[in-house]
Amino acid sequence: MPKKTLLAVSIFFAAWLFPAAALADNPPPGAGRGIPILAYHRFGPHVADSMTVTELVFESHLKYLHARGFRILPLRGVVQEYLAKGRRPDFPIAALSADDGHISIYTHALPLLKKYRAPMTLFIYPSAISNASYAMTWAQLKELKASGLFDFESHTYWHPNFKKERARLSPADYGKLVDTQLRKSKEVLERQLNQGVKMIAWPFGIYDPLLEARAAEAGYSAGFSIDRRRASPSENRMAIPRYLMTNADRGKAFESIVGGNNGSGN
Repeated sequence: MPKKTLLAVSIFFAAWLFPAAALADNPPPGAGRGIPILAYHRFGPHVADSMTVTELVFESHLKYLHARGFRILPLRGVVQEYLAKGRRPDFPIAALSADDGHISIYTHALPLLKKYRAPMTLFIYPSAISNASYAMTWAQLKELKASGLFDFESHTYWHPNFKKERARLSPADYGKLVDTQLRKSKEVLERQLNQGVKMIAWPFGIYDPLLEARAAEAGYSAGFSIDRRRASPSENRMAIPRYLMTNADRGKAFESIVGGNNGSGN
């Protein structure tokens, strides 16, 4: 085979096997301006509430990211390699997360995540697991872990509204509640799933200096909000922003989140 033909064939197969490399010179608009971290809650065939993203819309997200050469990376790796160290990726990247531990992650999101080999970090509040009818069981979480696509982090122990709790409790009692929520969640998740827990997603997106300091004391190295913008190395490491995803985040709206210029980032 002539050398020019061989080179052309090699380039074709490299682009087919590694789409991110093929798009390196023509990344999605704004792909270098911060990292989109997407936060889901529930999935299903129909919109049951404001937090439900349908399977059709969720698959459109995965298809778009794949087609545009994004690499979907585990959230812990994004924090360690790109936010903490300030490394600038050579290709567009994104991260997926889901809060609460809803059963629909197992029944509706899992098949799509397997199809696209997309990792997802689950922020779990353990009091619901194997207890609430809407939540997964520990056995199901262990099955997700065995797939190699999931990592598990804390969403406190029972998902309190810290603003309301602070208003109704004495400072001493509030401090005890915060410590219990942070430490018990971490302990239970680590024991049940046999892995370290270093990150927390703040319930209702509520965070403040006291909560951040208590989280650091409890052994967390990163916290996540739902401040709707992309994450950059300059972020407060205990309040890294995520996009709270709804079913309206599709088509051009989704493209603007992951590929448009939203004015944030590096």
